[in-house]
Amino acid sequence: MDLSRITLRPFKQSDAQDMLSWAGDDRVMKADRLKTLKSKEEALAFIERNSTPHLWMRSICVDDHSIGLLTVYVGSGDERCRGDIGYALAVDYWGKGITTRAVEMAVPKVFDEFPQILRLQAMTNVNNKGSRRVLEKAGFTKDALMRKHYYLKGEIQDVVVYSILAPDSDQRC
Repeated sequence: MDLSRITLRPFKQSDAQDMLSWAGDDRVMKADRLKTLKSKEEALAFIERNSTPHLWMRSICVDDHSIGLLTVYVGSGDERCRGDIGYALAVDYWGKGITTRAVEMAVPKVFDEFPQILRLQAMTNVNNKGSRRVLEKAGFTKDALMRKHYYLKGEIQDVVVYSILAPDSDQRC
């Protein structure tokens, strides 16, 4: 895959059908706190509902077709110096470097758009080797293993925490 075909952009209403094709797949959504979407109407509602000041959400696109999402939850109050990054990608695109490229594209944009953020962090299931590899290849550092950290879709999960700091983090916040 030519990684120059990958773009990040805000979701549009017209992405609902593409979104349903991947967000309606249990294999994609099993590691996500979001529920698997069941209809185009749910996809439209998701797009509308997730336009908030504390969420930086972008569609991962190939040739302007939505194949996944990348989100950063921007902290507020005492958590304002931190962002939590997450992503999901259509199964047909797994293992092609697309998510890594999307994360690499997003990190400098987030640090630029949110100068209060010193640290971007991600939590991934200890067994999700693909997600762990994405973060490592994108320059994130493994910070911790948190055993029995959260409950997701019927199971208590062990997670690995990764982070990356703003290049000028000593002068921020």
